[in-house]
Amino acid sequence: MKKILVLFFVAIVGGMVSLGINQYFFVTPNEQVVAHTIPHRSEQPPGHFTSQRGPSVTTLPDFTVVAESTVNAVVHIRAEFERRGGMHDDYFGHGDIFDFFFGPRNRRPAPERQPVVGSGSGVIISDDGYILTNNHVIDNASLIEVTFNDNRVYEAYLVGNDPTTDLALLKIEEEGLPFLIFGDSDELLVGEWVLAIGNPFNLASTVTAGIVSAKGRNINILSEEMAIESFIQTDAAVNRGNSGGALVNTHGELIGINTAIASTTGTFTGYSFAVPSNIALKVMEDLLEYGEVQRAKLGVVISPMTGRRADELDIGVIQGAYVEEVESNSAADQAGIRAGDVITGIDGNKVRNPSELIETVGRKRPGDQITVRYYRNGREQETVAKLKNVFGEIAAVTRESRGVNELLGARFETLTDSDLQALNIDHGVRVESLSRGALSSAGVRRGFVITHIDNEPVNAPQDITNILKGRTGGVLIEGVYPGGRRAYYGVGIN
Repeated sequence: MKKILVLFFVAIVGGMVSLGINQYFFVTPNEQVVAHTIPHRSEQPPGHFTSQRGPSVTTLPDFTVVAESTVNAVVHIRAEFERRGGMHDDYFGHGDIFDFFFGPRNRRPAPERQPVVGSGSGVIISDDGYILTNNHVIDNASLIEVTFNDNRVYEAYLVGNDPTTDLALLKIEEEGLPFLIFGDSDELLVGEWVLAIGNPFNLASTVTAGIVSAKGRNINILSEEMAIESFIQTDAAVNRGNSGGALVNTHGELIGINTAIASTTGTFTGYSFAVPSNIALKVMEDLLEYGEVQRAKLGVVISPMTGRRADELDIGVIQGAYVEEVESNSAADQAGIRAGDVITGIDGNKVRNPSELIETVGRKRPGDQITVRYYRNGREQETVAKLKNVFGEIAAVTRESRGVNELLGARFETLTDSDLQALNIDHGVRVESLSRGALSSAGVRRGFVITHIDNEPVNAPQDITNILKGRTGGVLIEGVYPGGRRAYYGVGIN
């Protein structure tokens, strides 16, 4: 019996050994590879075919709630403009050129001249009736009417406008109105969904959707000298009549004012452009507080930085704003920025192109200090610049100061101590640039230093405004040219 058990045990062991040898030596090559390379299913990462459509692709956003909450805060604007007369109208105060030479003649009365009518959109930004729109919608209008979605009609008046951003602020006398809350356009991301709300082709309460295609776009549509073009580009359909309407995000926040389209036909062909809400908010606040937009100026002439330019000039950066020229005695000049520098950041934020620099500085006010990061001689450096206004001063611009400067047709700059010493004078203001106005008509040339007006000393550009405020008739301007030649001019103030 004992021998039988031993033999049975040996047989079992031998069978197990034989089975193991068979599995080891006679498994197929493919089975060996599979056994050694494929992990356990629980360790295998999930995989999907590229053609498989998951929920994130097939599920589209629902804009119904956003549209319902914002559409009533966008209004239709109707603007009337006086029709300009032709060459025979109002000739030296006469109704007709032939009347001027030959006297009145018997003829049929001329038909009453009908006004030119334009239309656009506007965005209510407060419950007491302040409305943002585009300047080009209402510029020089003799009558502005605002129509709500419920067909209420109000006459609006112009609070102020800013051609450099193509924005205008209107006011109607009403309370308890629906309005939009400003969103932060800096936080807007390329690819984010947006809605354009307006009145294209006089079709009230039209909503279209798209995504943000780009930011900081400059399309060279504004002709003003200090124009700020840093548009939000979207593919939401916008047409004539949408100008001044709202661009909102999926939270219903105002993140832009629809302004322009890129088109060869005059109708939407793929892209539209909106003024960022952060610029619009600053313009609104300036108009309410000062009556004038406070445009800060760094004082540089800039151009785009590119890889090709970097190679040509042997500069180690390919993004930024290349400084072509620095204006004398400007904020940039006093901060040590020089031609050939590449501005790469403002206040810790990257500057990738001139549009971003213009937008960032344009949201500041005269007197604000900014930290400028720039690239020079192979390394980045920083400096602090104190921004000035368009007239070369630190002070805020008022309607009076703007009126005086525009009447004179000049921009002025304060002299440095070395400038005063070179001219052997102890005070004065230099004529930095000239356009059409009283000074050029009187014969004043660029570079002239005004020392006195009607025997009152001039130490700063603001002094010119203070002296001439409310003045009419002729004034005597005294000063000196570079080289020391003194000059006197009689200037008429109307």
